[in-house]
Amino acid sequence: MVGASSSWSRALVKVSPYTFSAVGIAIAIGVSVLGAAWGIYITGSSLIGAAIKAPRITSKNLIRYASSGVKNVIFCEAVAIYGVIVAIILQTKLESVPATDIYAPESLRAGYAIFASGIIVGFANLVCGLCVGIIGSSCALSDAQNSSLFVKILVIEIFGSALGLFGVIVGIIMSAQATWPARSA
Repeated sequence: MVGASSSWSRALVKVSPYTFSAVGIAIAIGVSVLGAAWGIYITGSSLIGAAIKAPRITSKNLIRYASSGVKNVIFCEAVAIYGVIVAIILQTKLESVPATDIYAPESLRAGYAIFASGIIVGFANLVCGLCVGIIGSSCALSDAQNSSLFVKILVIEIFGSALGLFGVIVGIIMSAQATWPARSA
């Protein structure tokens, strides 16, 4: 069993860095969209429930409550947009490498950096989407009970949406490590 621990490292080194890069880019966009959809689902169900309990929200305070619903959905959609932006940034990091240098340490490092960046952004945005959805749900329900709480909870929702920005920033910093070997002329 002595060689078993190194077999994983040997297997990971034999996987193309382009595969890791593609999986990282897919995770960045896919999991970010999943987080946005989940947040919109959580917020939307509470918006419907709050409108049933307090019809004044949709009739008398239409602009304000529509603002509440739209802001919650916009915060959730921003999570998906963060994933798309980072996926585009990561896509621009891909460069063609000669076949002789595909498994060079610099190529592997670039592939792992793009992969790690995609994972960081994707899962940070998943958590951000859930956070914004839960806070948006609370905002809708509390606005139905007491309309003076709307702005106070909306400020907290902005703090929750900052989680996605932190993930994007860390992902961009991580992707700066993705440097492919220089092509020989």
